[in-house]
Parts: sequence; structure tokens; C-alpha cells
Amino acid sequence: MSRLIDLIDVATVPMAITLGMVEEHRAEGHVIYSMEALPAHHNPLGTVHGGVYSDLADMAMGIAMLTTLADGEAMTTIELKINYFRPVITGRMVAEARVIHRGRTSGFIECDVRDGHGRLVAKSSSTCVLLTGDRAAPIFARYES
Repeated sequence: MSRLIDLIDVATVPMAITLGMVEEHRAEGHVIYSMEALPAHHNPLGTVHGGVYSDLADMAMGIAMLTTLADGEAMTTIELKINYFRPVITGRMVAEARVIHRGRTSGFIECDVRDGHGRLVAKSSSTCVLLTGDRAAPIFARYES
């Protein structure tokens, strides 16, 4: 069986395409994703919707965790938390995610989301469960033919 991270082409992930997410950096346990915040991402108040911040952070944290997985391992997020510090109207948003703890059965990841001026606009964390064997098979089936 393969490493899941090697099977996934993030550029083809529908949410990444919808929001225009771009991978800028990838190393084991550390990734950086960015996107351009547009009026199409606004909430009724005219600022970027909180779900967009969360989607960007979730993508970065998930990929950061995937970089730590061995052959045959998969994962899924079981908890996600986000705090918002300042609004973004338009411009670049950058999510930098780091795996803080990678255990045998779970992982914990943190992510800072910054605006184009480098100001912290949100902080997120997630917990994931690691999957192997029959629990991982449906995820691998999606990518292996």
C-alpha cells in the first residue's frame, strides 16, 4: 500500500479549487497554504466568512498531518476549533499548519491564519484519528485503481 499523501493531488480537491487555495510549502508535519480573499467569500457584514478561514486552516492542518503518515495509514479530523481575531475584506490569506503531536492513534495540529500584512487573523487547532487496515481501506480505494 502507498502513502496517502503521495496519492492525493491537492490541486484537484474541489474545495481547494472553489476557494483558490495554493500550496506554498510542504515538509513533514508542516505546510503553508494561501488563497486570495474575494468579495465572493464575504458574509452578510462584508468581511470574509468565518467558514472560509476554517476551510483554509482545515486544508492546511489535514495536509500537514497527512505528511506524517506511513504506508497504509489514513486519518480523519474528529475535532476542529478556530478563534477569529480580525476581519479580512480582500487580499491574501496564508495558513501555516504544524503537527504538534503525532501519536500511534491520534494527532494534534495547530494553524495560524494571517492576512497579507502578516497579521494574525485566526488561530485554529484540530485533532485527528489515525486509521489503518479496514478503517483506512475506503479512503485508499478512492485514490488507487
